[in-house]
Amino acid sequence: MNKKHPQMNVGAAGLFVLFSLLFFILIYRFLSIQITGEVHGQALAARAQQKYSNETIIEAVRGTIFDRTKEVIAEDTSAYTLVAILDENVTTNEKQPRHVVDPQPTAKVLSKYIELDESEILRRLTKEGVFQVEFGAAGRDISHKVKSEIEKESLPGITFIKGAKRFYPNGVFSSHLIGFVEKRENEEGKVENIGHLGIEEKFNKHLNGKNGSLKVESDLWGFLLPNAEKEIIPAQDGNNIYLTIDKKIQTFLEDAMTKVNEKYQPEKIIAVVADAKTGDILAMGQRPTFHPETRAGIEKTWHNEAIETSIEPGSTMKIFTLAAAVEENVFNPNEYYESGSYRVTPKSSPIRDHNYGRGWGTITYLEGIQRSSNVVVAKLANEKIGTDTFRHYLTAFGFEKPTGIALPNEVTGRIVYEWPIEKITTSFGQGTTVTPIQLVQATTAISNNGKMMKPRIIDKIIDPSTGEVVFEEEPQVVGTPISKETAQQVRDILETTVSNEDFGTGNNYQIEGYEVAGKTGTSQIPGADGRYLTGHSNFLFSFLGMAPADDPELVVYVAVQKPNIDGATNGSVPVSEIFNPVMKSSLQYLNIQPVQYEKARVSEIPDVTGSSAEEAMQVLKEEGLKPIVVGEGKTIEQQLPEAGATTMEGERVILRTSGEITAPDMTDWSLRDVMKFAQTSGLKLNKAGNGYVTKQSIKAGTTVIEGDYLIVELTSPTEKFEKAKMEDNEEESLEGDALETGDE
Repeated sequence: MNKKHPQMNVGAAGLFVLFSLLFFILIYRFLSIQITGEVHGQALAARAQQKYSNETIIEAVRGTIFDRTKEVIAEDTSAYTLVAILDENVTTNEKQPRHVVDPQPTAKVLSKYIELDESEILRRLTKEGVFQVEFGAAGRDISHKVKSEIEKESLPGITFIKGAKRFYPNGVFSSHLIGFVEKRENEEGKVENIGHLGIEEKFNKHLNGKNGSLKVESDLWGFLLPNAEKEIIPAQDGNNIYLTIDKKIQTFLEDAMTKVNEKYQPEKIIAVVADAKTGDILAMGQRPTFHPETRAGIEKTWHNEAIETSIEPGSTMKIFTLAAAVEENVFNPNEYYESGSYRVTPKSSPIRDHNYGRGWGTITYLEGIQRSSNVVVAKLANEKIGTDTFRHYLTAFGFEKPTGIALPNEVTGRIVYEWPIEKITTSFGQGTTVTPIQLVQATTAISNNGKMMKPRIIDKIIDPSTGEVVFEEEPQVVGTPISKETAQQVRDILETTVSNEDFGTGNNYQIEGYEVAGKTGTSQIPGADGRYLTGHSNFLFSFLGMAPADDPELVVYVAVQKPNIDGATNGSVPVSEIFNPVMKSSLQYLNIQPVQYEKARVSEIPDVTGSSAEEAMQVLKEEGLKPIVVGEGKTIEQQLPEAGATTMEGERVILRTSGEITAPDMTDWSLRDVMKFAQTSGLKLNKAGNGYVTKQSIKAGTTVIEGDYLIVELTSPTEKFEKAKMEDNEEESLEGDALETGDE
């Protein structure tokens, strides 16, 4: 009989205890899971639901951007993402493969349809250990047409995921104002739409909406279970935005800017069209620009120049100095002053008129405004208005703060107003900076009878699913810096700067059928060394105008920087080639009827030969003509035009007497008038240029000898103004920019 070893009993007891403990733990774990339904704090039911359910994202449609007439400016449209299945396990029938079988020929075919090298496509198609691959940006946003063409190639394993892309039907169309959309992966790996620039950026949350989802239960192999429940969370589409932009007017602007950009190749163009009564922005554009879908050209500038860039306004600022003077009742258009140069303090550098400081002698304040005299504006600010009062007007016209327009990254200019000279140079737009949108806002006070309107770009935002208006912006008065009477008087004066043929500096901006009120500007551009650039074209040429002048409907601002122009072309030409067609086409589009002008009085010239010089002059003046007597005699022997000829009111009539003839001052005479003088005096005439006389070879007061040559140089008023101003600015720069340093 065998004896049991005590050690065996101990071992058996130990094993019994161990297995009993394990069994107890197992039973406890089982009961715990049964009771709580959780493992490591996670619900098993939820994990099972997650494993055996399919979830599909329902993408929200990004909101549509419309213009004021409900024309589409930006919208989502169907697009597809190209996908290649590489996992062989998806193929259950070798005759109908569902994965990429031949990478090399597949890559060759695909390279014909997407902008990706064949070698890169092949590299992606030969990746190991992955289920599927995509092709980056080249494989996204594929149109339905390209998708159909690829499908016709019958490439195994090539499929598409349906999505959406942003579509801009007008192409280059106020691109910096509208912006663009970029798809980007977030931290969770999900692709989301991100708006950049303009409306797309400012209202990204409104436009994006929220994605929904569809969940259904399936078995282990992915097949839907019978009677499976569906959990649907509908997508919330983005809100639709209605702008104040008018597609038609924006198109007028884009076409005009494109032509000028191609013709003159300027460094920059900025343009804004606004409703003169509401402040609504009807068009806004710039060059350089970019295409919002391809982003071609975006690298040239990311800034909306009208909103994000401050400039020296130049003589366009004289509009508001004039308005302040009229409002303060200190502007007397018939008062005389000495033009040429003016010192603010005995030690300050002189402020000079744009013709080298020569001026035009003693002229009226009205003529000074028409000639864009710096001296007349300086005297108004310093002696009439007062610099402290003028400073309040700068604030009242909104130049001290942003306008608050609903666009991103708006900046404001800087009012330079410390030294006495700075306070005066600000009055004619030098030193102090503003933004184009601030200029437009301030001008609405002139065009809207004293009520200054906030620039408005958003009309309303609507929820497309309910039709509910979630945001609406009404036209808003943001100040009344001047009275209705002042605004009307300022418009009347500014209209003469355009219509006055003798010395109005805005002649290039005359539009047939419409009276235009406005002001030119020629702003200096600071160089890298802080000094102003010099040279014929190194300026920011601009015009700020409104029409019709008596009751404006539109305000248009156009600026062209450093156009490629020759010495015979002044800077107002490229500006006018944008302003004029845009203003005229827009007024016609808005059904603003052109003015029926009264014809100038036409009459027959009376016969004054044989009359005394005094009597002849009296008779002709009564007929509205301008008699010019030449010769030393007292009796009229010859007249041109001859008696009986029909002539327009205001024409010069040359009256010849006996004796020696002295040459008159023919400055500002027309070529027709010079020809009459040459004929009566027996002179041979040569001319250079077109427009009005600026130089004559026979000095005024010199005795004329029959048979001599008379040579006259003719220049248009605008050319004369621009040329003189440029030369004057160059001279100022050579003197060390004394006006900009605040030196007293």
